[in-house]
Amino acid sequence: MGDEIRRNMALFPIGIVMKLTDLTARQIRYYEQHGLVMPARTSGNQRLFSFNDVERLLEIKSLIEKGVNIAGIKQVMNPVSKESEEATVITPQTESKRRELTDLQLHRLLKQQLLERRPGRTSLIQGQLSRFYNNKP
Repeated sequence: MGDEIRRNMALFPIGIVMKLTDLTARQIRYYEQHGLVMPARTSGNQRLFSFNDVERLLEIKSLIEKGVNIAGIKQVMNPVSKESEEATVITPQTESKRRELTDLQLHRLLKQQLLERRPGRTSLIQGQLSRFYNNKP
């Protein structure tokens, strides 16, 4: 499976994203309303977030902490649309793959994404989420 497909794969429910980003559900929904993240929806209308979504939320959080308002964030970060490359997707292939993942496999996949260096882009997710991997597999 390609790296971009993996980064856009809908994996995390909002509760996990809240723990990973230290944002409230309300904040996450607010950023979604403003088009800054576009999580996929299951047939039951549950939000599922990708690695890219978590990374964008951490970038938004960092900008908010620096005093940037929502209008400024929208100028800095392009809004995400369903057709964009960064949109979180649920396809039959990714949905079956997601259902096959155990918590341990998901944990390892997240750790692999954290450790991966992407050329020309410093990732806030690496520093923010590395604290979850001190004593875990």
